[in-house]
Amino acid sequence: DVKVIAPWREWDLNSRSKLIAYAEQHQIPIPTDKRGEAPYSMDANLLHISYEGKALEDPWREPDESIFRMTVSPDAAPDNPEYVEIEFAGGDAVAINSKKFSPAALLAELNLIAGRHGVGRLDLVENRYVGMKSRGIYETPGGTILIMAHRAVESITLDREAAHLKDE
Repeated sequence: DVKVIAPWREWDLNSRSKLIAYAEQHQIPIPTDKRGEAPYSMDANLLHISYEGKALEDPWREPDESIFRMTVSPDAAPDNPEYVEIEFAGGDAVAINSKKFSPAALLAELNLIAGRHGVGRLDLVENRYVGMKSRGIYETPGGTILIMAHRAVESITLDREAAHLKDE
């Protein structure tokens, strides 16, 4: 069993300023720039980390390498490939290189493998529901490997019609 805590919904922490005040009150460190301000917002979970706002709003500005927590720069990644075999059962990933994992442990392991190879960085501009555009930088190393592996399985198991419907 996993207990899920969703501060935005369950506690009275429904804004960034309230979250920052909570962190300060409980001595939880928050990364800051030289002015003592957070240069961007960061939200993290097992699947990904997203970075948005402030220093990242200019799409011409490359994100500073120091923001990344889950992945190394592709320039710093090993030159030799690491082969990974993912076993699926009923459409779910259940093992890496023949070793069985729980879903959370499997994703954590894939995060380590892909992260050390610089896999899983995304830099994109999104259309928000309210109509504005917003740049986001994402790290999802394990998620990137999982989606690519699942698509590979689909490419050899789905018939043409099912694959076409899925792509729509």
